[in-house]
Amino acid sequence: MKKLIVSAALLAVAGCAGVPQTGERIVTGTNPVISGQFTADPTARVFEGKIYMYPSHDIPSVVTHSDGSPWFSMPDYHVFSSEDLTEWTDHGVILKQEDVPWGKPDAYAMWAPDCVFKDGKYYFYFPDAPASGMGFGVGVAVAERPYGPFVPQKEQIKGIFGIDPCVLIDDDGTSYIYWAGMGIRGCRLNDNMLELDGEPQLLDQNLPAGFKEGPFVFKRDGRYYLTYPWVRDNTETLAYAIGDSPLGPFEYKGLIMKESPVGCWTNHHSLVEYRGQWYLFYHHNDYSPDFDKNRSVRIDKVFFNDDGTIQEVTPTLRGAGPVKAESDVHIDRYSSIEGASIAYLDPADSFKGWKTVFSQSGDKVCFNELDFGRKSPKRVIFCVRASEGGRIALTAGGSAEFDVPATDEWKEISFPLPFKAVGMKDLQVELLSGGIVELDWITFR
Repeated sequence: MKKLIVSAALLAVAGCAGVPQTGERIVTGTNPVISGQFTADPTARVFEGKIYMYPSHDIPSVVTHSDGSPWFSMPDYHVFSSEDLTEWTDHGVILKQEDVPWGKPDAYAMWAPDCVFKDGKYYFYFPDAPASGMGFGVGVAVAERPYGPFVPQKEQIKGIFGIDPCVLIDDDGTSYIYWAGMGIRGCRLNDNMLELDGEPQLLDQNLPAGFKEGPFVFKRDGRYYLTYPWVRDNTETLAYAIGDSPLGPFEYKGLIMKESPVGCWTNHHSLVEYRGQWYLFYHHNDYSPDFDKNRSVRIDKVFFNDDGTIQEVTPTLRGAGPVKAESDVHIDRYSSIEGASIAYLDPADSFKGWKTVFSQSGDKVCFNELDFGRKSPKRVIFCVRASEGGRIALTAGGSAEFDVPATDEWKEISFPLPFKAVGMKDLQVELLSGGIVELDWITFR
């Protein structure tokens, strides 16, 4: 392919914009999904034609473990919604620990939740530490809309002692609740969705040994999938088993996701089908590399084999949401990388995101599935810092080379785009020559 060389550039007078913002509208399309706050243990549900995500909410630790080390601190719950897995609306706090009538108001123990819809109401299930006694209980808050307002019930569900509730509503309308407490347990729910209907059953007695928590149960093609975090060695995998009835027995089938390559101890998840595609929602400590009790939600696509088994998911930074070329494209959330490195823009504030560092000729990064739409842009803008300048090559259907001038500060540098780019393209950026070039984002206008 013939490469075009573009040497003229227009430097913006201000520093770069485009750092990920927090607030009501959050735009990523890459992993992690939510910036500006920690999110973990995500349960994703489809309500009103949208994805609603109910995560737990980590904050910097204010409680300690029994050994004196900093521990999980979770004071409340937010809910987020999206139509495309890229633009997310934060509907704010839907439940605080102080609002739970039966809970300890300063326990910071509002761990993994779930939410389901039945008979015109939304039932939000959550764990909490009781005001008196030991351990955890599970409570319910009820609303008429998926984002609330939720009204917590006066008492916890009697008979549940544990964490991480999940609810399955079967095709006939019968509901089942699952939780982790000295193993994975399940029980039928009363029609009022607030009480157990029967005795809890232990569901994991036939599964491989090792610590398990966070059950998420779903039904597909007439079979029931029990999925769960499982410690087979030192950190949690995501594993699954399949059965022919909602309370088992379940047969172990394998892993959905291996252990974290950087040692994040927990993983917690849900699986959901949305517009014909299955997705895995899970978490990692992207914004908190030195403290794995502050986690952030990720999303990746899930695929099933013909026999119903789940293909193992490789975690990505690229994520699952579509990214428009006219947005600030952060290629540090790469599809593949060769030679280049990724670093925090500001080590003191991880929520400002990352930069891509090209250190030597041949360093390259690919960012797949960038949507240029129907009209080709006229310009490409780089947010760069390069004390010695450098030449970079950009490929997105066509290919061109750009001379980046020397700048010790972050600058927006604009070039004419000398080729047409429409539709979905894979983007590649490569350093051809020069000194170190740091890239925050790219956009096409």
